[in-house]
Amino acid sequence: MNRAAFLDRDGVINHAASEGKYIIRWEEMCFLPGVAEAIRLLNTSGFLVMVVTNQRCVAKGLITIEDLKLLHEKMRGKLAAVGAMIDRVYFCPHDIEPPCSCRKPAPGMLLAAARDHDITLHESWMIGDSTSDIEAGINAGCKTARVIRSERLSEAGGHVSAPSLLGVVRKIVGSGKRVQADNAR
Repeated sequence: MNRAAFLDRDGVINHAASEGKYIIRWEEMCFLPGVAEAIRLLNTSGFLVMVVTNQRCVAKGLITIEDLKLLHEKMRGKLAAVGAMIDRVYFCPHDIEPPCSCRKPAPGMLLAAARDHDITLHESWMIGDSTSDIEAGINAGCKTARVIRSERLSEAGGHVSAPSLLGVVRKIVGSGKRVQADNAR
């Protein structure tokens, strides 16, 4: 059995587009600071790294599934070139209505990844920047962590939080070491 870190894309890996806009071209993809280091840390800590992202832009006809897959392959390639490996990207191409089983906060993408990669969900983390990301993690039975770009960070509500993916990952990896040390006593 494997454990995974499920990462939302926009707002966690790359700068999110402004409200009502979408990242649909490679030129719009801008990695956030520390993302490659965070993914490398997850890789070396024994986590599979899965991206799980709602991509309503497909349903709106702004990008084709094929072009979205190419964008994700380029993202994976650029990160892999610096030693940060994303094992797989899962995306929901559907609109909000009618509801589907894959659009976060539904857990469908996480459940599919668990089946495909023999992942133990209760030992895995969903890391996102929105309530729907956190709810998807909870709905799948994962631990949750939230990237919050604010001076008012809180670990209340059962999830870890930090202002960046790297900050969140350092807390997750650090908490795992404390648990292992406690179990060794």
